[in-house]
Amino acid sequence: MLMAPVRQLGAADRRAVERLLDLDPYGAAPVAERVAARGLAWWRSDGRVLGYGSRRNLEALCWVGGNLTPVRAGRPALAAFAERLAGEPRLCSSIVGRADAVLELWERLEGRWGPARDVRPNQPLLVTATMPSVAPDPYVRRVQVEESELLFPAAVAMYTEEVGVSPVLEDGGRAYRRRVNDLVRAGRAYARFEDGRVVFKAELAVVTRRTAQIQGVWMTPEWRGRGFAAAAMAAVVRDALTYVAPTVSLYVNDFNAPARRVYQRCGFAPVGALATVLF
Repeated sequence: MLMAPVRQLGAADRRAVERLLDLDPYGAAPVAERVAARGLAWWRSDGRVLGYGSRRNLEALCWVGGNLTPVRAGRPALAAFAERLAGEPRLCSSIVGRADAVLELWERLEGRWGPARDVRPNQPLLVTATMPSVAPDPYVRRVQVEESELLFPAAVAMYTEEVGVSPVLEDGGRAYRRRVNDLVRAGRAYARFEDGRVVFKAELAVVTRRTAQIQGVWMTPEWRGRGFAAAAMAAVVRDALTYVAPTVSLYVNDFNAPARRVYQRCGFAPVGALATVLF
């Protein structure tokens, strides 16, 4: 069977791309945010969007940048994307998206791009549109610009714990510090401070017109297991629903039972699963 051609999409394809992204407002939120912010101009430096299907019938997308994300991709589209990508060097640090698509794409690319450092095959994708019934922690608030340096060590600790490598190894942390500072300046970083240090943090890492996606949730180890997490998360969810987006979403490793209990208490419900391949 002949596969439809894969092509790099441009500004003329934006409306078709947005229609496709709207079909998966939570799983494709990171791609939707980038397209909304910077369009599909061929010269953009943060990544490119590949399309599968005819110009009149765009069927699937694949974001190719620091992350690789297939969107609405069935088996024929994944085979076509893999054929195109297998001829290129791997530049992404991860493949992330809907679990079935990511795992099949990785199966096709592993021989060229492997091995992976870690594969997380089942990360429940959770969403809420209602205010949490848990009383919010009144000390969790948005981080101010002058507090960015206080937030940075906690952000590094979270990333290292979650991903398994430090974000400061490659370039001394310059790119990661810039990302943290950008989130603070945008009013998308939340924390609770005690004695001048962060004991809880979370960010709205992705914001679209459909959802605010929480990432980077972290609590200092000595505060864990003491009943603070649900109230802290409730404060973030309440602020995001009030001022940022009509829904709040996040994804979590299936083996992280304590976090999943916290999110359930805050009203999150599953809408599918993501998977991540880490390099």
